[in-house]
Amino acid sequence: MDEMTKSSIMKNKVETFGCRLNAFESKIIEANLPSDSNVSRVVFNSCAVTSEAVRQVKQSIRKTRRQNPDIEIVVTGCAAQIDPDIFGKMAEVDHVIGNEEKLNPNIWSRLPTERVIVNDIMNIKETAPQMVAGFKGRFRAFAQIQQGCDHRCTFCIIPYGRGNSRSVPIGEIVKQFRLLIKNGYKEFVLTGVDITSYGSDLPGQPRLGTMIKRLLKNVEGIERLRLSSVDPSEIDEDLLDLIANEKRLMPSLHLSVQAGNDLILKRMKRRHLRDDVIKLSTLLREIRPNIVLGADLIAGFPTETDEMFKQTIDLISEAELLHLHIFPYSARIGTPAAKMPQVTSDTKKMRAKLLREAGVKLMTDYLSKRVGRNETVLLEQNDTGYTDQFFPMKVSGNHKPGEIVTAKVDNVMEDNTLVGSTS
Repeated sequence: MDEMTKSSIMKNKVETFGCRLNAFESKIIEANLPSDSNVSRVVFNSCAVTSEAVRQVKQSIRKTRRQNPDIEIVVTGCAAQIDPDIFGKMAEVDHVIGNEEKLNPNIWSRLPTERVIVNDIMNIKETAPQMVAGFKGRFRAFAQIQQGCDHRCTFCIIPYGRGNSRSVPIGEIVKQFRLLIKNGYKEFVLTGVDITSYGSDLPGQPRLGTMIKRLLKNVEGIERLRLSSVDPSEIDEDLLDLIANEKRLMPSLHLSVQAGNDLILKRMKRRHLRDDVIKLSTLLREIRPNIVLGADLIAGFPTETDEMFKQTIDLISEAELLHLHIFPYSARIGTPAAKMPQVTSDTKKMRAKLLREAGVKLMTDYLSKRVGRNETVLLEQNDTGYTDQFFPMKVSGNHKPGEIVTAKVDNVMEDNTLVGSTS
C-alpha cells in the first residue's frame, strides 16, 4: 500500500466503544468530519460503563499513536465527559470533546484551540434532533429516540456522562425513519439510554408505547422494529398492547434486570423486585407466546453473598432469560456502590462465569427445540442474519444481503447459530 492510499484511509476515522447509542452518534460524527481538511484524524467515541471499557479506550489510543505518530487524536463519549482529565493528561491525545459538543457540526469543521472542551451536561435540557442516513455494512438501522437518564442507580456512572433524560420529538423521529426507509432499511432498533422514560419531558408526556403507535401509523415501510434495553418497571399499557398485537414489533425484548435478589436490587436503587421480573416475563409470554426475553445481569455487586447470587442465577431459568449480557461488577468512582463493601475480584469473575454458563445451557436447550421449524430472517453478510427473536442464523441458498427470507431450521451449531435452508 502506497503512502497516498494509506493517508486517505486514515483521513477520518471514528472508533466506537460501548452501546448502540454511541454507534448512532458515531455516524453523526462521521458525517460532520470535514472531508476537505488536510488533517488526518481519529475520533475515539468512548464508553464509561465499566473501568475495563475505559482501559480499552486508553489502550487503543496508545496503539493508534504508535502506529500513526502524525495523526490527530480526539477523544469524546461518556468516558471523556465524566473524566476529561484522564484523557487530557495523555500525551497521545490532542483534543477531548464532551458528549454534547461532539454532536455539534461546527466543532468538527475547526477544532478550538482549547485542548479540553467539556461542558456540564446536566445543564442540557433538550436533545437536538440528529439525522443519520445509514449504517455501512448493516441492514438494521439504529434510531435515537431519547438521551440521558433521570434515575440514579447506585452502580451507574452513565447519567453523569449523558445528563438527565431528554426525548426526541415524535415528528423528528418520523423524519429519521422516512430517511432510513428511503435509503433501503427494513429493520430498526429504537435506542437511547433509558427508552422507557421516553416522553416525560415532552408536551403531553407521551409514553414510549404511544410514540411507537404514532410512528407505525405515520411511516410506511417499517417491516421490523426492535427495542433496545427496557426498564421492567416502566413498561406502559400501550407498549404491552403493541407487544401483544403488533407483528412488526419483533418478539424479542431485553430487560434491564441486573440482579435476582431483592436486597441487592434495593441497594442498587432499582425500581423493581425479583417477583416483578417473574410476573412480567409470565405476562409477556401470555400475550406474545413466541417472545424471547433477555437481560442485563451484574455479577458480584457489593455485599452480594453466595445465597443472594444463587437467586440471580436461578432467575435466569425462572424467568426464561435467554439473551444475556453479563457484567462483573465494576466500581465507578463517584457512585454510591463504590463505597459499599466490595466482593473480591475472583468471586466476581467466577459468578459471571456461572451466569454465562447458565445462560448458554438455557439457550442451547431452547434452540434445540427450534429444529424443524420455520424462521423469518433478515439476511446480512455471508448468508447470515437474525431471526425475529434475534437468534443468529445461517441460511443456504442464493440470497442477497438485506433480503427477508423464511428458512427451515436444519440444525444448531456449537456457538448456537441456527443453520437452515429455504425451500
